[in-house]
Amino acid sequence: MSSTPLPPPFRQYELDDAYDEMFASTQQVRGHYDTLHQRLLETPVEEMRRRKQAADLAFLHQGITFTVYGRDEGVEKIFPNDLLPRIITQSEWSKIERGLAQRIIALNLFLKDIYHEGKILNDGVVPREMIYSCKHYRRQMKSLDVPRDVYITVVGTDLIRHPDGRYLVLEDNLRVPSGVSYMLTGRQVMKRVFPELFQACRVKPIEEYPQALLQTLRTLAPHGRTDPTIVLLTPGVFNSAYFEHTYLARQMGIELVEGRDLVVNDNILYMRTTAGLRRVDVIYRRIDDDFIDPLAFRPDSILGVPGLFNVYRAGNVTLSNALGNGIADDKAVYAYVPAIIKYYLGEDPILDNVETYLCSNPAQMDYVLQNLDKLVVKAVGESGGYGMLIGPHSTKEQQEEFRRKIIDDPRNYIAQPTLMLSRAPCYIDGQVEARHIDLRPYILYDGKKVTTVPGGLTRVALRKGSLVVNSSQGGGSKDTWVLHE
Repeated sequence: MSSTPLPPPFRQYELDDAYDEMFASTQQVRGHYDTLHQRLLETPVEEMRRRKQAADLAFLHQGITFTVYGRDEGVEKIFPNDLLPRIITQSEWSKIERGLAQRIIALNLFLKDIYHEGKILNDGVVPREMIYSCKHYRRQMKSLDVPRDVYITVVGTDLIRHPDGRYLVLEDNLRVPSGVSYMLTGRQVMKRVFPELFQACRVKPIEEYPQALLQTLRTLAPHGRTDPTIVLLTPGVFNSAYFEHTYLARQMGIELVEGRDLVVNDNILYMRTTAGLRRVDVIYRRIDDDFIDPLAFRPDSILGVPGLFNVYRAGNVTLSNALGNGIADDKAVYAYVPAIIKYYLGEDPILDNVETYLCSNPAQMDYVLQNLDKLVVKAVGESGGYGMLIGPHSTKEQQEEFRRKIIDDPRNYIAQPTLMLSRAPCYIDGQVEARHIDLRPYILYDGKKVTTVPGGLTRVALRKGSLVVNSSQGGGSKDTWVLHE
């Protein structure tokens, strides 16, 4: 990168080997960022501070919060949101959209196959022991048919941008993907804070997501239920994503329920209401498999509904996402997704995976153990930035701890190169500074049609130099603008 300094308010802006979303060099702004760049140069510091304050107040008044577990100072926090949008061109978005559609269709076919004929296992494309040793494999789902063969209704796929500009898939989140409410509320705030900038950039809308989700859930209702009753099942107020649960239920115009609000009678599911029992046809669940039915899974669960799995097995209620799809969420199975796409669709992946080392493979485990200081090590079933070692930022003690964990349970760990996430402009303490980001678009599937809302949740590592974007680990978000051509 050129060493020529950037103009105010970019004095603190650093360019390095990471792909920068705004600057091709200190002398060249990428074309789709021109409007934002010019606005930042022209807007007085006090005016930017005022807009930042207005945005923070809007988040505060809407109660846009998340919960951090394991902290003594209190659990609920206002979701940190950066003032400046992340901007994506239509041509880039078109490739992302096609790649994500390809991925959800292939993974859906994979899950159907795993729980029925198992052809991909018989053909040795994915190791049988990897599937049956996965903690998210549900033997109860074996040979069970789900409506329209749809195992995955909603996916939030995490993408990163390589220093060479390519988008790569970091992981697939398809058990109970979260964060879409922050995408939607962030957009509302941005339109109020920067109305003229929003209009000048000709940004594609995302507001249709709740209705698109509702229509997808309707389509998946049990056969013969022409006017289905749909509910959102939440673990309750202490869940980290409870704000999102209430927000989405309100936006879709459906009831938000807890397990205690539902009852099974004669293999039919009902919701308790002030007018008596009302049949429920579709559940958009935000509860993990283990807790959904204490009679079928964890007997100590007080979050689920006793007998719900029998209703599901009888075909009298739809659960979205389907039970047992955590197999395709496993970070070790992730390494096989390119082969899964090739096997079911006969196509090469449109979006590449990040290079991944499986510790269950002895040769790959040896390489990982010798390079713990250079790699990112992840537990295969964890999310939210937990169970992870970032080698270059770790201590010798942490590396030794992970060495023991990997040797004790190699199947539970994968490793990847420490990738330099792309960076985007963020408004930090009155200055525009670069911070590392990723992107989580949201994809809906009803068995025939794939819907990807043009945008997604851009997550930001707000701590300088950090690569961890998770809100539970000090990250935040920013609005994602996909432009009309």
